[in-house]
Amino acid sequence: MNPLLRNLILFSAMAAALVLTGSMQSWALALTILNMSLISAIMALGVNMQWGYAGLFNVGIAGFTALGGLAAVLIAMPPVGDAWAAGMAGSDQPWRSGIAGILLGLSLGGLTLFLAVSIYRRMAPGRLRVLTLLGILVAGYLAAGYFFGPARTAIMRVNPASEGYLGGLGLPVVLSWPVGAAMAGGLAWLVGKVALGLRSDYLAIATLGIGEIVVAVLKFEGWLSRGVNNVVGIPRAVPRPVELQRLDWVQQLSERLGLGLAETARIVELLGYAALFIAVLAILIWLSEKALNSPWGRMMRAIRDNETAARAMGKDVTRRHLTIFVLGSGVCGLAGAMMVTLDGQLTPGSYEPLRFTFLIWVMVIVGGSGNNWGAVLGGFVIWFLWVQAEPMGRWMMDTITSGLASDHPLRVHLMAQAAHTRLIMMGAALLLMLRFAPRGLIPER
Repeated sequence: MNPLLRNLILFSAMAAALVLTGSMQSWALALTILNMSLISAIMALGVNMQWGYAGLFNVGIAGFTALGGLAAVLIAMPPVGDAWAAGMAGSDQPWRSGIAGILLGLSLGGLTLFLAVSIYRRMAPGRLRVLTLLGILVAGYLAAGYFFGPARTAIMRVNPASEGYLGGLGLPVVLSWPVGAAMAGGLAWLVGKVALGLRSDYLAIATLGIGEIVVAVLKFEGWLSRGVNNVVGIPRAVPRPVELQRLDWVQQLSERLGLGLAETARIVELLGYAALFIAVLAILIWLSEKALNSPWGRMMRAIRDNETAARAMGKDVTRRHLTIFVLGSGVCGLAGAMMVTLDGQLTPGSYEPLRFTFLIWVMVIVGGSGNNWGAVLGGFVIWFLWVQAEPMGRWMMDTITSGLASDHPLRVHLMAQAAHTRLIMMGAALLLMLRFAPRGLIPER
């Protein structure tokens, strides 16, 4: 079959599945799946750049995504004035209060790391270097904690029920998308400078550790992101349904469609987000295709297939790996900021590796590693299955046990465990793809 026709059929089948969901369940659900599929496709594009272009194994996707989500808070949320000035009024040590203490503590921490790295590079190996490094790290830790600890406590005591953090800049939330990409890319640059010159398995270990560190910081540093208390009420990129209901054209649309005003407003809101996300995905896929089919893209694939030969041809493999690692992580950070914008809240406890690492890798593998359109299709297919697996599991368990009494122990157990069919379905889909289409739905050409 012609590859173009085959791809068209696959995307048409996915569109038909979304339309069927809207007609049989609800259009709000179908549009929600569409929006999250678009965000997942962008994340899969970022991972495909790293793995499909250069063979880099990144298992810290959750951390880069969470960092992008933090950008939405830092950019869009209004600043908490009382938190910025916490502990300063009447204090004889204002440098240990509010933002001053935070900045001093972080600066001392950064200076400590800089001195430790400098000493490690300049001094000869031996006991003296070890003792010097130990002394610098202990002294730096105590000095940073002297300023950082009281300031952190003072900020988190400011109206902890709804605030207890510094807030953001109060700018339009859409500006957080490129900022999230830049923050994730900056972190990737730091990780890459350390790990990319080593064996590939070291990169996997480094990204896994960094990802967990980022999520842990978001969970426990409440002064920055409210921690597990979550940040809610993040300004929207599209008017809220309550605001849309007041518009005349929304009310007229509700009458024409025969739907409730609240449901129509919700659909209009989701369509607005879908338009924004489609525009971002279209720009990314266009840039990705241009890059992949350019001399640069052919060079990256040559490095992926045979690093030794590429080095022999004079290519700086480590530098090229760093470039693509930063780009791919930046795209994941962009998707993280978009997701928090859609949700309207930052929930650090939800950034689990199962959802934000394993599932994204399944999207890339099922869609087709090394193919941008395959990564996009994989994002749609896997997210659709992820959402619909639980209701499908409940229907299947209900059908299987329909002959049993409603209180039969076996029926009760199977219905209670129906939610776990989601994991079974994901594993089965991955195994079937690896068996019958090992190169993915849309293989690399």
